[in-house]
Amino acid sequence: MTKAIDAFKKSLKLCVTKEMLLLSITTAYTGLELTFFSGVYGTCIGAVNKFGTEEKSLIGLSGIFIGIGEILGGSLFGLLSKNNRFGRNPVVLLGIVVHFIAFYLIFLNMPGDAPIAPIEGTDSRAYIKPSKEIAILCSFLLGLGDSCFNTQLLSVLGLLHAADSAPAFAVFKFVQSICAAVAFFYSNYLLLHWQLLVMVIFGFFGTISFFAVEWEAAAMVARGSDYRSI
Repeated sequence: MTKAIDAFKKSLKLCVTKEMLLLSITTAYTGLELTFFSGVYGTCIGAVNKFGTEEKSLIGLSGIFIGIGEILGGSLFGLLSKNNRFGRNPVVLLGIVVHFIAFYLIFLNMPGDAPIAPIEGTDSRAYIKPSKEIAILCSFLLGLGDSCFNTQLLSVLGLLHAADSAPAFAVFKFVQSICAAVAFFYSNYLLLHWQLLVMVIFGFFGTISFFAVEWEAAAMVARGSDYRSI
């Protein structure tokens, strides 16, 4: 019990440190997009009547391609993290670019009322004719981008708090879970384009905040300082 209380106190202290506050913005974004690709996007695909009789089967196919993107990204960037000569910023930059491309394609391909459509689905049309291929491509991109963020976040947290990583990961999961829950709540009320806008805003500032932590940490390493405190 005492150890649990000590870990809780350490987690509270970590919450107000500079690097954790900055990384919390990035973590918040991962919670929002986690909800989107794991719950909202599949609902959107299943609600589009213009996909025809295959609309329901596309939900399962979407999940498979999200998984493929996650596995590919996790394997690739996990190996690259062993030789991080260029740091973590390029991988995170790739992740946000991939996600922004996916968001734009989803915005064009999916009707705005898809997340809140009735059980009968929606016959609304987006800016282009709904394409199954684009929908599945976006699933892959969502998974790939998510793996970029998660691998690098876990990597930098493990390095910043190598001696006592449990409180850091507890804060990470807490912030991510809270934001995922908030996203699940508003997903029942907001049109698709507003949900995408929320993720674009958090994704942009989350990427900038991650860059700030990585740059300052790299500078301190170059000066021979302790990498665990910024």
